[in-house]
Amino acid sequence: MTTLGVTVLTAETTKQASLLVGGERNTKLRRDDRVRAGGPGAFRRVWPWGCLGLIGSLLIALASPRVVNGGAITWWYSPSLFSGRSASLAVVYGGMLALSVAWLGLGRVLARPGGVRQFELWIVGALWLLPLALGPALFSHDVYSYLAQGTILHLGLSPYHETPAVLGQLGHAHVLAAVSPFWRHTTAPYGPLFLALISLIASISGSNLILGVLLIRLLLLAGIVLLVMFVPRLARVLGADPSRAVWLAILSPLVLLELIAAGHNDALMVGLMVAGVTLALERHPLLGITACALAATIKIPAAIGAVFIAVAWARTLPTGTARLWFLAKGAAAGAGAIAVISVATGLGLSWVSTTLFSTPAKVRLAITPSTGIGWTAGAVLHDLGITASSRGIESALGLIAFGITALLGAVLLWRVRLDNLVACLGVLLLAAAAGGPAAWPWYFTWGLVLLAVCPRPGRSVALAVALAAAVFLVKPSGTLALPLGTAPVVIGVYAVMTAAAWYTWRRGNDDHGTAGRAPNVSGGAPSALARS
Repeated sequence: MTTLGVTVLTAETTKQASLLVGGERNTKLRRDDRVRAGGPGAFRRVWPWGCLGLIGSLLIALASPRVVNGGAITWWYSPSLFSGRSASLAVVYGGMLALSVAWLGLGRVLARPGGVRQFELWIVGALWLLPLALGPALFSHDVYSYLAQGTILHLGLSPYHETPAVLGQLGHAHVLAAVSPFWRHTTAPYGPLFLALISLIASISGSNLILGVLLIRLLLLAGIVLLVMFVPRLARVLGADPSRAVWLAILSPLVLLELIAAGHNDALMVGLMVAGVTLALERHPLLGITACALAATIKIPAAIGAVFIAVAWARTLPTGTARLWFLAKGAAAGAGAIAVISVATGLGLSWVSTTLFSTPAKVRLAITPSTGIGWTAGAVLHDLGITASSRGIESALGLIAFGITALLGAVLLWRVRLDNLVACLGVLLLAAAAGGPAAWPWYFTWGLVLLAVCPRPGRSVALAVALAAAVFLVKPSGTLALPLGTAPVVIGVYAVMTAAAWYTWRRGNDDHGTAGRAPNVSGGAPSALARS
């Protein structure tokens, strides 16, 4: 992914042509939004997939209590429709499969003449989402770590200095019992705004963990609402199909299951970041920078968005003095927003520490490239009779991956312009997810939501299939479905995917007579934006 991003986005761009094409597409897409053929025929094509996805969502919600009940948590409902945990687990997987197939089928309807109107997508998405939002936390126990960290802050302590284990001594052993033992002695890796919001939720829910989980879900749904508001707008700016962008960025199983059903705060971070990028491309760059800075106080990767917006907009100004002045205003807006949040929450700048990066590094995943390659190399060396530490190799490769990601970021920052801002930022966030210490599947939503609004990635069948398959990489219990021993196979799959992606990009360039030049991944900004 990193190599592909460097190749595709660092060559010369056909800027003037992309701006013209983008403007023409915007006019057409706005007209299509009003008169998009839909009608009864289109509705008849949509509702079977909508019903199948709803069935899948209901199956997941109904069977999951028996999968997760036990220990510190017993969900507020537990239907006796399915006997035993094994049968319930099979039903959950069946529901996941039904939801994924329904989503892919809906994508095929979108590709046909007439497509799907946006309000139909909203209805389908709401029906799919509601059962998952009311069900127990699946695919991760992070939501209980959030509650523990919010409770620590509510008690007047800093979750950046105290771990959830302290709750056992403060009369909140029930909260501690819900936290995965793996994370009970780990400080918070999240931003102060998020922890302050969770502290408020902890003060409302008290000892009721179920109410706490539902309130966190309600908070995360605010991130989905932001995506609903801004994804279509951003797609129009880039000359992409808004309906297809909504389908790919919001209704995908990766978002519904790994963000909402699991209760991950990435939903809120991504929602704020997409809002910021959209505002920036709609000629409100300082508001965009501020929104991305606020997103960084949820989770730090969103800070990259603020930097890219500032640099891209500075390049539109005619003189060096004007550019420096704008960068100063952008830095003041971003740093000011972070400072206000840090002071208002009472946490100061203590949250800006190495724990933001070291905490995720405690997990060893076969799907993390540095871990998978390191483990594989260690195993091969061991078979050859050479003594080598797999963990040592993994650590070294992790540093190399960080360096490559940083280098890619520098190259993209040097190349970024308004017309390729979204594509550059999306590729870098994907690289950051892959090159980080733990490549959980939902981390890839950081960049995928942005690439979904770009015309070429938005039409990629391979990307859609990969999104549907990614949800099966994590078990409903929250552990990775692939043990470390599968790392060689995973690395082989990565190699095949990289080669296939490279071939696809090269073939696409050749077909359009642009071999050796960067394709217009962003689709071009509208002409009004170009004149800015």
